[in-house]
Amino acid sequence: MKLYQSPTSPYARKCIVLLHETGQLPDVELVFATGSPLDASKMPLAQNPLGKIPALARPDGGAIYDSRVITRYLNDRAGADFYPAASIWDTLTLEATADGILDAALLLTYEARVRPADKQMPAFAEGQWGKISRACKVINDQWMAHLSGPMDIGHIAVGAALGYVDFRHDARHWRQGNDALAAWFTEFSKRSSMLATVPADPL
Repeated sequence: MKLYQSPTSPYARKCIVLLHETGQLPDVELVFATGSPLDASKMPLAQNPLGKIPALARPDGGAIYDSRVITRYLNDRAGADFYPAASIWDTLTLEATADGILDAALLLTYEARVRPADKQMPAFAEGQWGKISRACKVINDQWMAHLSGPMDIGHIAVGAALGYVDFRHDARHWRQGNDALAAWFTEFSKRSSMLATVPADPL
């Protein structure tokens, strides 16, 4: 299999962390791909017409894309339990919350990096940060019991989301007022799968 990805993509990081955790990393070739909302020409368009990563090319079927589709496929392929039936709706809701943080953080990044300075909207940027701030607060206040339990895809999604916020928006200090979540993330970041996938801009 080939996973089209970038070391800065938090969505790809979710997939690669799961590959580590399920022992499937040797089965997958990691193929670098990059682009922007303005130019998808270097993205794996044959695998994903939307011009986004990650995309997973399978020798025994068509390519699949969107991190939530890929992680579900990899979980089933490994016979793992990162989508536990007993708590599936909680797990999926936590994953969706974390992916919402990622969506907002990426838009915040694009607002500063892609939109011309004279067309940037501070109110739009603050609106995106508001989503991130509220989501972190809810996870801190309502989801720590889940995060203290057996690891599932929700843990991985939250770890990838907070790692990306640290990577691109650390000056906004998401940890303030979220002590329990901050402590959990410090410990979760020590996992070998997380250490192996710390985001970094390509040289």
